[in-house]
Amino acid sequence: MNDMGQAAVSADKAPRTERGRRTVRKLLEAAAQEFGARGFHEAAITGITGRAGVALGTFYTYFESKEELFRALVRDMSHAVRQHVAEAVRGAGDRIAAERIGLAAFIAFTRQHPELYRIIEEAQFVAEDVYREHYRTFAAGYARNLAAARARGEISEGPDELRAWALIGMSVFLGMRYGIWDEDMSPAEVADRAIDLVSEGLRAR
Repeated sequence: MNDMGQAAVSADKAPRTERGRRTVRKLLEAAAQEFGARGFHEAAITGITGRAGVALGTFYTYFESKEELFRALVRDMSHAVRQHVAEAVRGAGDRIAAERIGLAAFIAFTRQHPELYRIIEEAQFVAEDVYREHYRTFAAGYARNLAAARARGEISEGPDELRAWALIGMSVFLGMRYGIWDEDMSPAEVADRAIDLVSEGLRAR
């Protein structure tokens, strides 16, 4: 289990054994399936424990309520997608290469985890603070990476935070279109065309 899975549990209920950590991971993975398939309001704790293969009492060992688990799941998924992209771009030659690789990795992740969109978007109505935290954390890290690339002379001068939000917006909608709705282009092809737009712009030359 990644560290975020354990960190998602409140301090007084955090698992102290490897078995406990595996159980929390099972609950988080089962919650992703249940919330992804049924939505927050229709999802049931018994559905989650059934999918996880654990007793109902075990759920309450680690979580107080369905909402607490949902909030933990949003944070866990947010961490997972950021980690997936970060690992993919490690070793990229420059920032433009990192943008291509990262976007392709994000679209591939959405195809593997289609429940991501439903859960993150529903969070704005169930746990708005965690929803905002997801995007703000993503944007803050993105802006730091852009600032570092700018300092290395890999990209032009410009507002790092604004650029970060713009690039995240592009990724979110491309992931929805080419990762969730239809797979008529490969992640790499989508990334190539989108990052050509980012790096070259729309202006005729």
